[in-house]
Amino acid sequence: MSLWTSLEPASATVDPGGSTRVRLRLRNTGDVVDEYRFEPVGPVAPWTTVEPQTLRLYPGTTGTVELTFAPPRTPDATAGPNPFAVRITPTEHPEAVTVPEGNLTITPFTELRAELVPPTVKGRFRGRPKLAIDNLGNTRLTASVSGSDNGDQLSYDIHPSNVQIEPGRAAFVDATLKPRKIIWFGPKEQRPYRLAVQRSGVQPEQVDGTYVQRGFLPRWLATLFGTLLALAVTFALIWFNYKPRVQSTAQEQPVEAGVSSIAPSPSATPTPPPAPTATPSSAPQADTGNGGGGGGGGGGGGATATVTAKPKQDTAATAVNRLAADDPAGRHICYRSYVQGTGWQKPVCDGTMSGTVGKNLPIKAINLAVYGVQGSAANWFHYDSQSTNGQGTWSPNWTAIIADGKDNYIGSTKAADPYIEGFAYNVGNGKACNYAKVRDHDWGDQWCSGPRSDNNGLDFVGTLDNTLWLEAFKLTVTP
Repeated sequence: MSLWTSLEPASATVDPGGSTRVRLRLRNTGDVVDEYRFEPVGPVAPWTTVEPQTLRLYPGTTGTVELTFAPPRTPDATAGPNPFAVRITPTEHPEAVTVPEGNLTITPFTELRAELVPPTVKGRFRGRPKLAIDNLGNTRLTASVSGSDNGDQLSYDIHPSNVQIEPGRAAFVDATLKPRKIIWFGPKEQRPYRLAVQRSGVQPEQVDGTYVQRGFLPRWLATLFGTLLALAVTFALIWFNYKPRVQSTAQEQPVEAGVSSIAPSPSATPTPPPAPTATPSSAPQADTGNGGGGGGGGGGGGATATVTAKPKQDTAATAVNRLAADDPAGRHICYRSYVQGTGWQKPVCDGTMSGTVGKNLPIKAINLAVYGVQGSAANWFHYDSQSTNGQGTWSPNWTAIIADGKDNYIGSTKAADPYIEGFAYNVGNGKACNYAKVRDHDWGDQWCSGPRSDNNGLDFVGTLDNTLWLEAFKLTVTP
């Protein structure tokens, strides 16, 4: 070999976001003038620059190049020792490649970002926000999560309360907020709270949210009940104080000739009229024409109108009820999608795909129905044109818990309304599972959650990114 090399130093340390330099010395030990090209290789090559990139040496002379390492302050700059190397290719003898190697130690740093999804939750007895924690550092993040508020108005059930997150990954923590006092009547009240992500040796990362507690009964309903109760008491007092008394004035009369019996006395209590018989609104009305009483002829007849019934739409409920008829002991879920530009699709069931793939068409509304799982409730996460954090927003309210065999709808089929980025649903027992296909992404892994009575009884389908949308999904319910 006609080349001698030396790295000075062979090992170096650098902070992410900073830089360090290593000197590479080389000597032409051959007997001809040669030019050498330098190329960094290895895992740190994207952050390595060589100056100069070529060097021309006469026989017996020595030259120097500088390697500059500048790893970014991102999770890609893995903490710890990282090997590096430089490929040296002589112009005169390209087959005689030399690759000196060294070691670069990248120091660790920690950084996280926490966000509540959604930041405001509403409910009468509980609220269920999610805390998204992103590890932006280059080492594994270990942290605990706790909740607090002014006045100790809420209790907190957090699962999991401790998380370990790899660099560049995220974790979702489910929180259940329960008010310590129930508002039976009156307006809703806002209860600010705070979730804290605590790491060892540093100040906690705190995220503020709001729980809006609704009254058990609205004020107008309480007023109505009070008014009706007062009217009922007033009516009862009037009735018992001014009830009419009926006395018979009939007297016994002697029986006269030609009279076979005595006329009966009037009754003291009038007999109530018979209850009206309801007539279904869909029943045809009888013909009431005045056509005269003859048997044959043409006086009373009229033209007969023919009404064609509109065929009944095939929804998720009709599909799931067909399955239930064949398998009454099983658990099923059926669903269909309203795809932009094409309208409602036919319902599918138990893990079959709904939506489209490869057509770049968003889903705007979803109809689902369940059987054997004590009903379903749902909410949808949609595009937000006013977003400032790159994410969409939740619909203000969940649907009610829709019973087994009934249709549940989320989203909107109106052209001006936003498309669905993702949605969440839960069931009363068993597990709710899904696969999701988001724009420009492959099918994700299966996600499952327990029943709504569990802390994590919420199955999220899709994405939170405001630039993406839900294209297709598959749903199942299992024991």
